[in-house]
Amino acid sequence: MRRVVSLVPSLTEAVAGTLPGTLAGATDWCSHPLDLDVTRIGGTKNPDVERIVALAPDLVLANEEENRAPDLQALRTAGLEVLVTEVRTVPQAFTELDRVLAACGSPGRPRWLDQAEEAWAALPERRLGQRVAAVVPVWRRPWMVLGRSTFAGDVLARLGVDHLYAVHPERYPRVPLHELCAARPDLVVLPDEPYRFTADDGPEAFPGLSCALVSGRHLTWYGPSLTQAPRVLTGALRAALR
Repeated sequence: MRRVVSLVPSLTEAVAGTLPGTLAGATDWCSHPLDLDVTRIGGTKNPDVERIVALAPDLVLANEEENRAPDLQALRTAGLEVLVTEVRTVPQAFTELDRVLAACGSPGRPRWLDQAEEAWAALPERRLGQRVAAVVPVWRRPWMVLGRSTFAGDVLARLGVDHLYAVHPERYPRVPLHELCAARPDLVVLPDEPYRFTADDGPEAFPGLSCALVSGRHLTWYGPSLTQAPRVLTGALRAALR
């Protein structure tokens, strides 16, 4: 069995659920599985390199967006093997998950990954019954939204939601609140991560607009959550559009 440290919450959940006992360490943000009991090695943006090295893993899992290049280089310099994923679309998530699990020593494809692919392949062309224009804030103070080429943007597009900054030059542009409101989208999608939008923190900034509070894990994670994501997200989006 390989010894693995994960710097990516999505991959932590995928590996822990597929290869119990493989993970030696994970970040403070790795919240799933709920009973995960491994050494914590800091955040995704500020991992404790020395602690990771001391764990002597055979492999470190990382992501080009979630983790910083200097940290990954420091791990490589220390002699560790680092596998870096890039996930911008749902199909790419399945490809990368296959690659990660194989690198971690999985003897075959887990059933949950087949079920996730089946769930997304079974989507009707217009999950919501119509195309919906949306803005998708991911942070406030300052306000930041989904821009071009993001995994979450692809997830929403497959569910019938076209976010208005999909062709912006930046992937996560800063956009003034007055501009977001002036765009008059059909919907404002507010995930609970990375910024934790709640019923009392977010919708009040968009008076007169429909707001959908959605699970950030189902919108932005690529792992076992992909199996339930179409159903969970569609339910939240439909409820906001009523």
